[in-house]
Amino acid sequence: MMNTNDTSLASRTANDFSADKMEFAADVIAGLSQPRKSLSCRWFYDARGSALFEDITELPEYYPTRTETLILRAHAEEIAARTKAGSLLVEYGSGSSRKTEILLSAIASLAAYVPIDVSDAALEEARVRLAERMPDLRVFPVVGDFLAEIDLPKDLARRPRLGFFPGSTIGNLTRSAAADLLHTMGLRLGSSSRLVVGVDLVKDPAVLVPAYDDAQGVTAAFNLNLLTRINRELDGDFDLDQFRHEAIWNAGESRIEMHLLSLRAQRVHILDKTFEFGAGEHVHTENSHKYSLDDFTALARRAGYRTLDRWVDDKSLFSVHDLVFDPA
Repeated sequence: MMNTNDTSLASRTANDFSADKMEFAADVIAGLSQPRKSLSCRWFYDARGSALFEDITELPEYYPTRTETLILRAHAEEIAARTKAGSLLVEYGSGSSRKTEILLSAIASLAAYVPIDVSDAALEEARVRLAERMPDLRVFPVVGDFLAEIDLPKDLARRPRLGFFPGSTIGNLTRSAAADLLHTMGLRLGSSSRLVVGVDLVKDPAVLVPAYDDAQGVTAAFNLNLLTRINRELDGDFDLDQFRHEAIWNAGESRIEMHLLSLRAQRVHILDKTFEFGAGEHVHTENSHKYSLDDFTALARRAGYRTLDRWVDDKSLFSVHDLVFDPA
């Protein structure tokens, strides 16, 4: 339940907040106003959240990053051989760009690298590192969501493009939304463009759940950091000790769900709003859908892609798909 006072959110945010914070505020308030409360995972990645996610990728339980890295190393030359000389490598949700270095090293003829991410801090860290390791590589970071407009120099605007969407981020979306996103990426990248996508596979929940609820509590800190960000940026007063991270395998939807569980009945204020939380009430923060190889190939086809190749590790934990946009 939510109560408001007479202060207008619109006037408050217009006077005090940037456009990004206004969007953050509106999204948080809308999510917590629903009968089943939710917070969007897109807001995980402030500077602290990005750093915590990098820590998650190093955890023994978290297999996706190291497994995808092994697959990319094994098949980078095949990806490079299909890439036209003078292409742009456009990465969606680039983060630290560490996996991307595998492709950047393999594709010698790239015209430029365009990383897109919501975290300015992550983009700057990647830019500085790449400038040291690959001084001849042109890098054009873009701060924004996956479908942000790319403002490129005229000499690059018409170059062929290779999209890169690693990390199984596609799994954060419902299947219909994933197909829509892939289709829109294809339209942005251009006809006959390629897209290399990392996709997590269905497997035993005994492997899946610990990857999202590790023994060291790093994923819990990552999830709870969203409440810290609300407190800092939106004048919230969440008591983090009264919420607990939970990861749940939803077999019917073939997805891991992350939640924040309210440990008692409590009231939280955000800007001029008041939200009531019941004891045991869940706030849904993220989905991570898992696919079979054939299920994802079919989804990509619906989105307008042909599959050129698909690779898996020897334990069938993770997959990488090389797609070409061919919607006709």
